[in-house]
Amino acid sequence: MAHVLAAVAWPYANGPRHIGHVSGFGVPSDVFARYQRMAGNDVLMVSGTDEHGTPILVQAEQEGASARELADRYNRVIVEDLAALGLSYDLFTRTTTGNHYAVAQELFATLHRNGYMVERKTHGAISPSTGRTLPDRYIEGTCPLCGYDGARGDQCDNCGNQLDPTDLINPRSRVNGEVPKFIETEHFFLDLPALGEALGDWLRGRADWRPNVLKFSLNLLDDLKPRAMTRDIDWGVPVPLPGWRENPNKRLYVWFDAVIGYLSASIEWARRSGDPEAWRRWWSDPAARQYYFMGKDNITFHSQIWPAELLGYNGQGARGGEPGRFGELHLPTEVVSSEFLTMEGAKFSSSRRVVIYVRDFLARYDPDALRYFIAVAGPENNDTDFTWSEFLRRNNDELVAGWGNLVNRSISMAAKNFGSVPEVGAAGLTDADQRLLATAREGFGTVGGLIERHRQKAAITEAMQVVGEANKYLSDQAPWKLKETDRQRMGTVLNVALQVVNDCNAMLSPFLPHSAQKVYEQLGGAGRFAPMPEIQEVEDLDGGAGYPVLAGDYQTGASWAPQSLPPGRELAPPKPVFKKLDAGIVDEELARLAGDQ
Repeated sequence: MAHVLAAVAWPYANGPRHIGHVSGFGVPSDVFARYQRMAGNDVLMVSGTDEHGTPILVQAEQEGASARELADRYNRVIVEDLAALGLSYDLFTRTTTGNHYAVAQELFATLHRNGYMVERKTHGAISPSTGRTLPDRYIEGTCPLCGYDGARGDQCDNCGNQLDPTDLINPRSRVNGEVPKFIETEHFFLDLPALGEALGDWLRGRADWRPNVLKFSLNLLDDLKPRAMTRDIDWGVPVPLPGWRENPNKRLYVWFDAVIGYLSASIEWARRSGDPEAWRRWWSDPAARQYYFMGKDNITFHSQIWPAELLGYNGQGARGGEPGRFGELHLPTEVVSSEFLTMEGAKFSSSRRVVIYVRDFLARYDPDALRYFIAVAGPENNDTDFTWSEFLRRNNDELVAGWGNLVNRSISMAAKNFGSVPEVGAAGLTDADQRLLATAREGFGTVGGLIERHRQKAAITEAMQVVGEANKYLSDQAPWKLKETDRQRMGTVLNVALQVVNDCNAMLSPFLPHSAQKVYEQLGGAGRFAPMPEIQEVEDLDGGAGYPVLAGDYQTGASWAPQSLPPGRELAPPKPVFKKLDAGIVDEELARLAGDQ
């Protein structure tokens, strides 16, 4: 049994999340975590809402709320939406907890003590009209390196190079379009050049990453510069140093503390479990594996900034040093980044209303319909366009006509004619029976291996090919024709079909957990087949206000192996597992989208 950390990008709590967000961080991480649990590994899946930084203040002002009120509001919305989608977090928490503050400050203090946090003067951007600090990501302009007009103040998405706001040509505020004013200010910088050699040695040893992620990460090594890790802002984690801690207008950079959330959430989970040191099994054990899931716009922070923070904390950079009180912490095994999901040919944008929020989607469609689309047609290695016509086709032609049809007709015929799983007849199994059963058994190795390597599109395609073989087998064997002439053979065919349905249900369970539970129950199963997360109201462990978390007991459920269906097991009356959608939804949704713009 291996210890596997599924570290999932932290959704920002300045509004509800849309389906483009969950296609990058949510569904892929859950598929991976569910598979790893089914395979017998000890999984810790953690994340939470990212609640600091200027964007929270900007949104709070627009909504007439305090920053804390806004964070509370959207933390709950996001928790509810991710629960409805079935994302099986061991702990989904938030960054405004006492526990997170303490862990973030411990990392900062140790990095400072080891010499990797360097104090220096710099120029910070402020809004002339409000006097408020503008974060790097809220400044846009022309990239001085490639000429792209739309580069951000922290990096250019076109050429991938790291930038400073003062590097931009014709900089402007994304908040109101005004030209920012640059003033001298003092901050702490993470000394990336002093960590560059160790960071490069680590990155060059990551041979099995997705090629686009590794290439992008290695290119970052060409231009390592110190990066500011504090900000002029009054909303965030206080800087834990004398003279700074007391300053109400200096806080840790939101991206410094956000990535630390993976560690702080693990520690919070352990504290809530009754074994405060349990987190070390995923962070200190040399055999443990750590996988980080996010969209491609966050690669820099996960393959450069966070590993650099860990190296500096461990004392493994050019300046040496000693690990802090948490001991030596492991760097990511893999940064699993997805590309972007667009919508009807346009980039998702809440401000331009090119968007469909998770909550709105799930109010009209089943969660597994969305999970299936993301798994089979999502932005795994390339940007992918979500269209309503393609969603309709995938749902009706594949989920309903393929998998749903196999489940329904197999269980219906068996329940109607035998009432339970029929026996294999005295004549035994034919070559065709054996071939289909072998195909299903072999599918576990093929599908599981693909999920293990983060090739989820190929994995679900392989599983659906087994479904196709089973549907073909039923059509070829035509058990409905055998009712009067060879009832034993009819029973054998349906026995084989039900065994394969059972196996396919297990293989599809990481992708389609809601329907997997329904199919399991129709096959006569009792108990939990695909465990679901629960929303729990908890108190802050360090005396703050209470908040909702996602957690769950995932110890029971399906295994990643063929499981024989015992003859005689009573079958439940079959019900449709998936809803066939009317073609009219395409025009309805396009009209809704047009009306929102």
